[in-house]
Amino acid sequence: MIYLQLFAVCINNAFAQADSAKVTVNSPAFISPAVQRWDDRVMIDLQNQRTPGQTGFFMFLSKNVLYGDIGIPAGLLVGGIASNNKEMRQNAGYVASSTAISYGFMLLIKHLVKRPRPFIQNINITPVYRAGGTSFPSGHTSSSFATATALSAAYPKWYVIAPSFFWAGATSYSRMYLGVHYPTDVAAGLTLGVGSATVMSFLKK
Repeated sequence: MIYLQLFAVCINNAFAQADSAKVTVNSPAFISPAVQRWDDRVMIDLQNQRTPGQTGFFMFLSKNVLYGDIGIPAGLLVGGIASNNKEMRQNAGYVASSTAISYGFMLLIKHLVKRPRPFIQNINITPVYRAGGTSFPSGHTSSSFATATALSAAYPKWYVIAPSFFWAGATSYSRMYLGVHYPTDVAAGLTLGVGSATVMSFLKK
């Protein structure tokens, strides 16, 4: 799946923005004032309920999402090579491809939409840390749900599906809890991640 990796790298090089760049645009036109107010209210409610223990847990999930996105297909590939299991090697490519595609489109959408981070859009929102770049959609959400959806489709067993989606869901929630993504950013990331894995499942047949 070298071409998929090259696609993601090209998109990244073309559209990546410096973390220190100042966002000067308002919310995108498709986010209505009512939805924006709801987004803001949810973010403020979440920050008012933070505890040190929860903050530590969600920071851990947020910081280590790449270990799942990369480690899962890498583990399948190593296991497939070690056991001479062609299906496992193919599943490794499927999971990696799904995540790479979602990542590439996520970067493209971020570049086109340029939604400010919640704490830039609304000074009443206080993040746990100040993430750079733009907000829509959530990259952590899109990649983790692409990985979880692809893995679950490849191995449709409850003991694979349950922990996969728990990890993806908790990672996605962490982005709102930490104050760096709106709920609508996360919803868009979820749709993108699940959609990428679903499309790739049809293409690999």
